[in-house]
Amino acid sequence: MDDTNNRSRNRGLEADALKKLLSPDEALLPLLHRAYLERQRYFGNRVRVHIINNAQNARCSEDCGYCAQSTSSQAAVRSYPWKTADEIVREGRLAYEAGAYRYCIVASGRGPTDKRIDELVEVVKRIKREIPIDVCCSLGQIDEAQAHRLKRAGVGRLNHNLNTSRAHYPRICTTHGYKDRLNTLRAAKKANLQICSGLIVGMGERDEDLVDVALELSELNAESIPVNFLIPIAGNRIQSDSSLTPERCLRVLSMVRLANPQSEVRVAAGREGHLRSLEALSLYPANSLFVEGYLTTKGSGALQTYRMIRDTGFVVERADGSIVDWKELGLDDAYRVDGSEQIIKPSIIRE
Repeated sequence: MDDTNNRSRNRGLEADALKKLLSPDEALLPLLHRAYLERQRYFGNRVRVHIINNAQNARCSEDCGYCAQSTSSQAAVRSYPWKTADEIVREGRLAYEAGAYRYCIVASGRGPTDKRIDELVEVVKRIKREIPIDVCCSLGQIDEAQAHRLKRAGVGRLNHNLNTSRAHYPRICTTHGYKDRLNTLRAAKKANLQICSGLIVGMGERDEDLVDVALELSELNAESIPVNFLIPIAGNRIQSDSSLTPERCLRVLSMVRLANPQSEVRVAAGREGHLRSLEALSLYPANSLFVEGYLTTKGSGALQTYRMIRDTGFVVERADGSIVDWKELGLDDAYRVDGSEQIIKPSIIRE
């Protein structure tokens, strides 16, 4: 009983400390520096790039209010069935050639059938034979037997986001619960799959909710934590709560990093729109990001993102630990500015 009380007390103290990081009273630049020191300790100046392949779009029975693929959404998304094995393998090769560390195969729906797992196992085996890239799958709810099969095929990591705290979860989804998501993550752990699980910020949650999910992920020893900033899509039940200033986004990333110092923290969906002119600063707490868009929304292209990584003094890491040469990614080593297309406009201020 004493150990239980001590754990509860320690978690309460940690939650209070982390909550303070989200307050404007905490100076932002010193906070970013604290987060960066932890990021540097475990990941140096390396950035891991992930590319998503949305292998099946829409056709989902779940009512997750933030998602354009859900049954409750009126968003104008294109529905299509599972891509062919050749398409998925070809797109994995393109991801590698674009500098990706990890290729993320994602499918909508409550969870895969065993037949779908059969098909995916063969696809993953092909990818691992032909392409030197790590593979992550995001398939909805899976059981332990399915997790073991994916692990044997060569999947290194399973994504299943907690998205928000246990207390806030019923406000974002009713067709499954927070416990269902935990069960999938625990099944992955039992199969020795790494877990990728993160959160979505901007859905009306409190600071306490953000801290709770960050600590839950710490207790799960999540190897990868994507931090998504809600993209308000017309037709979705949940729209932005208007809390996402660039400063708040950076505070959340820093809080997640300090709660999970050894985890791969990914600045994920919404970084381009919500961080705006401060986007490059996200790489101080985060050591990973997506390029070429998300599930149903566009994102920054690879070249634009690689310029930001290079200009901030970081490098892109391959799955084998090597560093990608900037020339391979279409960037010259020289920092040249072409002013030939710049036009000097007349001043709008009258003398």
